[in-house]
Amino acid sequence: MANLVLTTDFPDLKLAGRGKVRDIYDLGDALLIVTTDRISAFDVIMNEGIPDKGYVLTQISAFWFRQMEDIIPNHIISTDVKDFPAECQKYAADLEGRSMLVKKATPLPAECIVRGYISGSGWKDYKATGAICGIQLPAGLVESDKLEEPIFTPSTKAELGTHDENISFEKMIELVGKETAEKVRDVTIAIYKRARDIADTKGIIIADTKFEYGIYNGELIIIDECMTPDSSRFWPKDSYRPGGAQPSFDKQFLRDYLETLDWNKTAPAPPLPAEIVQRTGEKYMEALVKLTGKGK
Repeated sequence: MANLVLTTDFPDLKLAGRGKVRDIYDLGDALLIVTTDRISAFDVIMNEGIPDKGYVLTQISAFWFRQMEDIIPNHIISTDVKDFPAECQKYAADLEGRSMLVKKATPLPAECIVRGYISGSGWKDYKATGAICGIQLPAGLVESDKLEEPIFTPSTKAELGTHDENISFEKMIELVGKETAEKVRDVTIAIYKRARDIADTKGIIIADTKFEYGIYNGELIIIDECMTPDSSRFWPKDSYRPGGAQPSFDKQFLRDYLETLDWNKTAPAPPLPAEIVQRTGEKYMEALVKLTGKGK
């Protein structure tokens, strides 16, 4: 069994916060982001972890950040524990492969979502209004259809335990200013198009994905994670059939299981059977191997 890290406890380091998946430590002029094996669905953190999930997310993010450096700088200082400050070294066993030393940026107050296919909340919006985030789309689209051009559909950044809400581009301008909003939109679509084309050669469709950006030394940079199975919908290309939901390499498998339960999608989370935990872990690892050619 893989080493499961559900939560970290590093007494010599200053804990800055815990998200659904990441534990963040403040090292003064940098942050240490540790990606645990926690998994959430419907904004509820499950009791069970997914073996090696934190490793997979970190490695996929690092892979994509490197591919996009000419489009936008990212927040990574190093993913090699040997480069981390001395006070981190005693925790090396827990940090190896699942942590990043990053620049301390000021996050923008919006999630930046790009959709190349119509799925999830976008599909629900489209069925109700013929549009997603106020962007009118052609009539007659079916679930999982490819869009002619990717669309930028930002959302609010919800507090832990509450849901993000889709917002219009005009609202995004109100939040961050016109110049920043336009730059974020253009960068988001450029990253997505490049990643979509790279993933396509590896048998993966990236249906949609979510980015976060921050300001560092007055410059826009990409932060947090980058096109992982947590922040994206990854579909196997060879089984893609528009007209319904698609099989996936992401946590949609877990969501689909949870939808079969009599559960109101609020905490506490229901217990997960061992088989669901194992198969979810296999899907995450398969995504890493397909994209990068390397497992663990």
